[in-house]
Amino acid sequence: MELLQECPICRSQNFDPFLKCIDYTVSKESFQIVNCTACGFKFTNPRPGPNEIGKYYESTDYISHSNSKKGLINSIYQIVRKRAINGKLKILESHADKRSRSILDIGCGTGEFLSACKNEGWKTKGIEPNENARNQAKFNYALDVSGEEEILSLTGGYGFITMWHVLEHVHNLRERVKQIRTLLENEGIAIIAVPNLTSADAKKYGEFWAAYDVPRHQYHFSPERIKNLFQTEGMEHIQSLPMVYDSYYVSMLSEKYRNGKNNLFGAFVSGFGSNSKAGKNAELYSSVIYIFRKNNQ
Repeated sequence: MELLQECPICRSQNFDPFLKCIDYTVSKESFQIVNCTACGFKFTNPRPGPNEIGKYYESTDYISHSNSKKGLINSIYQIVRKRAINGKLKILESHADKRSRSILDIGCGTGEFLSACKNEGWKTKGIEPNENARNQAKFNYALDVSGEEEILSLTGGYGFITMWHVLEHVHNLRERVKQIRTLLENEGIAIIAVPNLTSADAKKYGEFWAAYDVPRHQYHFSPERIKNLFQTEGMEHIQSLPMVYDSYYVSMLSEKYRNGKNNLFGAFVSGFGSNSKAGKNAELYSSVIYIFRKNNQ
């Protein structure tokens, strides 16, 4: 295990225990989430190092790598994903007028979103560390997808960089944000989606909230923390958007973790309640899409 001696955002060496969570997906091990007393950022500590983390993704329940359709929750995920991809394409198009139609999707998984972009005429490139998911993207959709190690060799100039529920997984957080800025063209757009620990469903489920997803999720963002992180690295926050379906999916998993069985009705009530409490404030939803623009300085 890797023990962080300083906060990944502010570099403070002072943090307190926040929450202990179990890895329900793979190992059933318990992991500590700590709170930085200086800036309030929360992160998993200790955590598996880069050479250890792979085994914590080895499960057919980890759908972004397996693309499994088995089981009720996975079947629902597949249906919702199709609608979500259409929404993601609309976000791209709404910002595409002044920018090149080129996109780098970091953590592209099995490639469904990137394939949809390619079909709409976008120039696409994917980065995916998991070999199984990477091979599916190549075989099923003939996508140009490379491993994580090749991100350093990219020449940049992308109009858009997307990370859909990926930033919380990376080991070198600030370095990755710097890479994003470097790889974007002038005034290029970064679209970053992450879970929101200030949401109503996060508060309701506590240690059972599925979006903590330790140890795969190494960082646990609030809206304030992620916006500060990108702004510090020369990226301007221009918009936040809600991921409306996430509260229902996360609540389904959270109900299962808390009660040991599926509870669709309870999950629906929880998801609906979380979205209702968020209302028109995008930054109160279970997951939030943050849109940043590269400053030209």
